[in-house]
Amino acid sequence: MKKILPILLLTFLFVNVASCEKDDICVEGDTPLLVIGFFDINNPEQSKDVPFLRIREVILDNSINTITDRSSNLDSIGIPLRIDAASTQFAFITNSADDGTTGEETGNIDTLTISYNMREAFVSRACGFVANYDDLTVTLPASTSNWIQDITIVQQNIENSNNIHVKIFH
Repeated sequence: MKKILPILLLTFLFVNVASCEKDDICVEGDTPLLVIGFFDINNPEQSKDVPFLRIREVILDNSINTITDRSSNLDSIGIPLRIDAASTQFAFITNSADDGTTGEETGNIDTLTISYNMREAFVSRACGFVANYDDLTVTLPASTSNWIQDITIVQQNIENSNNIHVKIFH
């Protein structure tokens, strides 16, 4: 009996240790950002920086946090789309600055409406679901004061943030 007890105890310990699972850590799953590249309207293959760019989400009335506010040397950006709506409106502001007396925005503002169908995709047990976006469309109201002169959708489905989805020409 004295020999059986240690053997049973070791067997029990071995079975418990061997049955442990690794911790689930999510390294691959994240909802992709909409990647926008800025290009020269006169030379469409040439990227072009937007001076003092500010982007504000219109409904939530806040600046996006994926770029530095009023950046002056960006030729591409990644911005988050809403998962609780079928569209997101952004105010793209070039030459953004505040009026010294009123604090009002003095830059040139173009408001884009980005529409899409949100689709949930299961990544893994650790990551759960991420949002992907299909059937992307971008609308800019016509105006003679628009700094954005043309928009091209490169990829209508957004499943990662590796490539440019939309080209903006200015």
